[in-house]
Amino acid sequence: MDDRDTKDRLRDLEARIAAAKGVPKVKHHSEEHYSQAQLAWRMVIELVAGLGIGFGIGYGLDALFGTRPILMVVFIFLGLAAGINVMMRTAKEVQVKQASGRDVGDEEDDD
Repeated sequence: MDDRDTKDRLRDLEARIAAAKGVPKVKHHSEEHYSQAQLAWRMVIELVAGLGIGFGIGYGLDALFGTRPILMVVFIFLGLAAGINVMMRTAKEVQVKQASGRDVGDEEDDD
C-alpha cells in the first residue's frame, strides 16, 4: 500500500507543479509547419498523379489506335483537369476542418 500512496502523491505533486508553472498545452510551430508541408505535398502528388494517369491512358490509346499525339494530348489535359479538381476538393476539405475546429474553440471560450 505504501508504494501506491507514494505514486499517488508523486502524481499529485507533478499536477500541482504543472499548474503552478502554468504550462500551456499548445501545438508547437514546427508541428503546424509539418502539417502544412504534408498538405502541400499531398496536393502536388494529386496533380502529378492526374497528369501521369492521363498521359498513360492517352499514350496507350494512341499506341492501340495508331493516332500518335492526339489522344495523348487530350488525356493529358483531362488528367490535369482531374488533378486540379482533386486538389480543390482537398483544399475545401481542409478549410471545412479548420472552420469546424475554430467553432469548437469558440464554444469552449464562451463557458
